[in-house]
Amino acid sequence: MYEVVYMKADFEPWWMFEEWRDYSVSSKTFTNIIDTESYIKEVIGKMEPYFEHYEVRKGCFHAFWSTSEKHYCEGCEGDLQLYHGIIVLVDGEPNIS
Repeated sequence: MYEVVYMKADFEPWWMFEEWRDYSVSSKTFTNIIDTESYIKEVIGKMEPYFEHYEVRKGCFHAFWSTSEKHYCEGCEGDLQLYHGIIVLVDGEPNIS
């Protein structure tokens, strides 16, 4: 099973901290790679115009961010960058290519 997860957090998606699923905004599953790749291209195409920065790592972690989008962290006593991440999973694991 293929899964594409959209998350929003103050860390890039490739860190996959233990609680990363808590930051999941949405998730979509597919039974084949063709539909998965088509969906990923569609999502990236829609997100790219809205963010200043885009980075992809290991073929399965996509991060979008704009320097103006931050939130205040009380524990850190400072502003943290917000990231919009797309993670591609195969059978629950990152699909590293």
